[in-house]
Amino acid sequence: MSIPTTVGVTGLLESAAGGDREAQEQLWSCVYQELRYLAASFMRQERRQHTLQPTALVHEAYFRLIDQKRVQYRSRTHFFGVAAQLMRLILVDSARASAAEKRGGGAPRLGLEEAAEAATDEPFDIDLLALDEALRRLEESDARQCRVVELRFFGGLSIEETAEALEISPATVKREWDFAKAWLFKEIRPAR
Repeated sequence: MSIPTTVGVTGLLESAAGGDREAQEQLWSCVYQELRYLAASFMRQERRQHTLQPTALVHEAYFRLIDQKRVQYRSRTHFFGVAAQLMRLILVDSARASAAEKRGGGAPRLGLEEAAEAATDEPFDIDLLALDEALRRLEESDARQCRVVELRFFGGLSIEETAEALEISPATVKREWDFAKAWLFKEIRPAR
């Protein structure tokens, strides 16, 4: 996918934050395809009967991103990290609403490791509520590991991009990612 350089997106983010409508439109056209790619990736991980479409997820996340007055996006990577976090929240809210409607739903649970390995073109079911709850517990014990999971799993960022966003070394990201995956797998895995 071809998107503008970090400097171009960062400049547009700064102008858009200042209320520049033209910059907001240019930003939208610059980041739309990458946000759409992220959303499609998330949606492949959703249950088959999910009613939210990737386009709706992109639009909802983008409007929330642009509407955030208190956030100063430092870079393209920071912007997409926040976008990943918002997409996670939107999907979790949607899953909660669905669970409230069905009270249990009966969908089989899938652990983080299984979900990561199953990232293929075929859709599969993932229990986003269980993952979100486990991430909340992880955040209480290690906020940085939680952030690494959000950026890598939900944001689709590489180890290097995650390191840049968190201002830590790639080796630290890899170590935190490996530990967090193991911890989450243990927390989410259904009792056998």
